[in-house]
Amino acid sequence: MDESVAEPDVNRQMCPSRLVLEHVTSRWGVLVLAALLERSYRFSELRREIDGVSEKMLAQTLRTLERDGFVRRDAKPVIPPRVDYSLTGLGREAAEQVWGLARWTERRLDAVFTAREAYDEAHAPVPPAAAT
Repeated sequence: MDESVAEPDVNRQMCPSRLVLEHVTSRWGVLVLAALLERSYRFSELRREIDGVSEKMLAQTLRTLERDGFVRRDAKPVIPPRVDYSLTGLGREAAEQVWGLARWTERRLDAVFTAREAYDEAHAPVPPAAAT
């Protein structure tokens, strides 16, 4: 019996590639990958670099990205403990992709704001007629 494996399709709910895509493009995943593209960071440095991320969410995001093979955690046996986070080859490849999207977003922000204004104007609630 020939059991062929279906091609990955992120549009399918149970596709494993969909979960990986969600990890890479999550709110904090994108920012962690982009930051680590510049250099390696210690946890506290990375938390300062990514404005608004909580300690819990940063730890969870780093663990997820490490498990998926994007981030390397390097714990040095010193006192006090020192842990550095950096990108793996796979992580660098993914980070370059999301970095391109981040740069595009910054370049096209004016167009997005213009589109929002036009949408809001076209969909503004009509005020009730004045009582006579």
